[in-house]
Amino acid sequence: MGTTAASRHAETDGATASALRGRYALVGLGETAYTRGSGLSTRAMAGQAIRNAVSDAGLRLSDIDGMLSHSMADSTVSQFVAADLGIRLNFHLDSIGGGASVEALVGVAIGVIEAGMCETVAVYRSMNGYSGVRIGAPGKTRIMSGAELHTRGQGLSSPAQSFAPAFMRHMHVYGTTPQQVAMVKVIHSEHAARNPKALYPKQVTVDQVLESRIIAEPIHLLECCVETDSATCIIVTSRERAMDCRHVPVFVQSVVGRVSKPRSDIYFLSGDITTTAGRLAADRLWRNAGIGPEHVDVTAAYDAFTFTSLLLLEDYGFCSKGEGGAYVSDGTMRLGGQRPNNTGGGLLCEGYSNGMNLVIENVRQLRHDADDGCPVGASGRRMHTYDHGPAGMCRQVRDARVAANLGWGTIATGSAMVLARD
Repeated sequence: MGTTAASRHAETDGATASALRGRYALVGLGETAYTRGSGLSTRAMAGQAIRNAVSDAGLRLSDIDGMLSHSMADSTVSQFVAADLGIRLNFHLDSIGGGASVEALVGVAIGVIEAGMCETVAVYRSMNGYSGVRIGAPGKTRIMSGAELHTRGQGLSSPAQSFAPAFMRHMHVYGTTPQQVAMVKVIHSEHAARNPKALYPKQVTVDQVLESRIIAEPIHLLECCVETDSATCIIVTSRERAMDCRHVPVFVQSVVGRVSKPRSDIYFLSGDITTTAGRLAADRLWRNAGIGPEHVDVTAAYDAFTFTSLLLLEDYGFCSKGEGGAYVSDGTMRLGGQRPNNTGGGLLCEGYSNGMNLVIENVRQLRHDADDGCPVGASGRRMHTYDHGPAGMCRQVRDARVAANLGWGTIATGSAMVLARD
């Protein structure tokens, strides 16, 4: 039986992606503090984060010749930031987007380097998400257009309001309980308690989560991500250049970017509202990586809300649809569990950077260099104890080799990435 044109294209695309597996690496990480009131412009913070990432990689600013950023009309474009740093760019791109952006931009960086357009790319996100533009906060009266005619006009003006119907539907169909979902916050708070950078390092209980006020039923206040001011940056380059950088390289095995459901503007008009775009992206992600979710040691499932992590873990195949409540509450995601999730505390506790900090945390895990409370040895590296008990301060996952980042733009749009060390 002959093959169709579509199947031939799929085979070719898969072979191309497999050929790129492990050929590009994340070599530098940069952050500013996660604060509530930075006192700095997004332009100044972006420069700080990029400098920190370049230093972390053991590179010079002059080694950077590509720059990518994303924003929600709340940041500074790369041309200005590059000029401040004395960097001349061979390629730059500033995109509009939120939580589904970082993995997608890593894919763009790989593409432009592969095309010979530049050599080493800085990907950054700078935002005053608390003291400046607050996502979903009430704003000035303005004319509504596009999808807002069907959302803001009906009272769905914030992410919590927009996603709440899908969360309620999941509870109705699958019997998912508030107590199960609250465990996402509980576990991430346990991880944040071991993170000196976390804005909210205090551990919480299920009762405390469920006793906090309702924001948009069934979402409680403590189930919402924190609002922070910060800038974050990662450096992407080829395998060959990565081998000369300061740290153990972390290689990109697979990436999918901004995969969308048929209706990405009004998600509840297209199919099961409890199913995210991750269900459509999963086959491509794992095929291109050459592995499955069972091979992953640590995950970073976007936790804008407790429920977003649950839905993503289901749709990317870490558990079956409807079993997310058990997965997030049975200890699997804890440090010391089978597959820890958001080991730095995530967006619920560490800080909110549209997911950049989740990628940074997974890279540190694969370097075996999580910045926790463990002592630093004479070599300058942390001597991890792997004590993940109640009194332990270690958040390093023992022998972590493969990590997955599961991004979230909306229920209808998502990105993801698989990372590994050699």
